[in-house]
Amino acid sequence: MIISGIQTSQCYYLGMRAAGFVLVGGQSSRMGRDKARLTLHSHLLVEDVAAKVAKVAGNVVLVGDPVKYSDLPFGCIADLHPGLGPLSGVEAALASTKAELNLITACDMPGLASEWLEMLLSAAEWSRALCVAAEDVNGVVHPLCAIYRRACLSMVQSALAARRLKLLDLLSEWDAATVKMPAPLHNVNTPEDWNIWRTL
Repeated sequence: MIISGIQTSQCYYLGMRAAGFVLVGGQSSRMGRDKARLTLHSHLLVEDVAAKVAKVAGNVVLVGDPVKYSDLPFGCIADLHPGLGPLSGVEAALASTKAELNLITACDMPGLASEWLEMLLSAAEWSRALCVAAEDVNGVVHPLCAIYRRACLSMVQSALAARRLKLLDLLSEWDAATVKMPAPLHNVNTPEDWNIWRTL
């Protein structure tokens, strides 16, 4: 389902009842170092992403190892099932929140615009979908740039128990809505990805 033509004037209201999360629990094995701590201008990449999430949601919490990120100026909650990938991070976020709408992003998205997050949050207000995910200009759906309703938690927990860990498969089953973004969304997974991004 594609949502389009939605105004973003509701975002202030939405921010008052939304929760924001940035997942930092990955192993960064292909990068060879912690992606969250890549330096973007004068800040860490995770600081840049978290600031944009907080601007739109009104708050932000990291999801990962609280000890590892204790030096950063953000709250941090641990995965409930470490080692099971980003779905475990989504579970931890949804289990910790009382908000109906939950903005969840990955930490490895340089160039993410707060305006795009506002589009997602505004769309979620008008949609009954369990999840509203970003779909970039190339047609790629990003389940870690999405709004998840609290009702997703039980289904996420069932998927984890069955070791069905692919978020895109779950979004398809839930008939998730997508919002077209005006540009590509970049994830940096390898040093090559990071070098390419920095030359753009």
